[in-house]
Amino acid sequence: MVQRYTGIAIALHWIVALLIVTNVALALTWDFYPDAQVRPAIDLHKSIGITILGLAILRILWRFTHRPPSLPAGYARWEVTASHVVHWGLYAILFAMPLTGWIMDSAYEKAATTPMYLYGLVQWPRIGFILALDPATKKAVHDGFGAAHEIIAYAVYALFALHIAGALKHQWVDGVKELQRMWPGRR
Repeated sequence: MVQRYTGIAIALHWIVALLIVTNVALALTWDFYPDAQVRPAIDLHKSIGITILGLAILRILWRFTHRPPSLPAGYARWEVTASHVVHWGLYAILFAMPLTGWIMDSAYEKAATTPMYLYGLVQWPRIGFILALDPATKKAVHDGFGAAHEIIAYAVYALFALHIAGALKHQWVDGVKELQRMWPGRR
């Protein structure tokens, strides 16, 4: 019998995965949009990022209060270690990406006069102490956290690839029902 994650853990996993893929697609394609569509795409990217941050908090709380199923027997020690490193790296990124983006956005030179709206509906606050910085410091914060946001994106790609490769290796090479542990649907 396959030991599965809880329904909540499965839902959070796939919702966050879908939001991350959407945000990556937005970031990689908005340079090709007509000028009138660039700002709405960036605003949607910010809204999705904040949503991911909220869901990441829920995921961590759920993870700490609901023990995940044990890894199947027979995994090599290095595979178990790699699994834990990749998973905790992905958790770290779920916080690092939205936070660096929010800090960068709060340091945007026109942040004080250009409100940010969550999905165009609710005004989302900028980080006040960053808004209050002098212009030169604010630019340095904007540029530094923008660079960090971009570097972390490469970590997303690498860890995502390792996560998928590990799951597929166990499923198809080792013959372990790995995907069934996290796949939505009936047990």
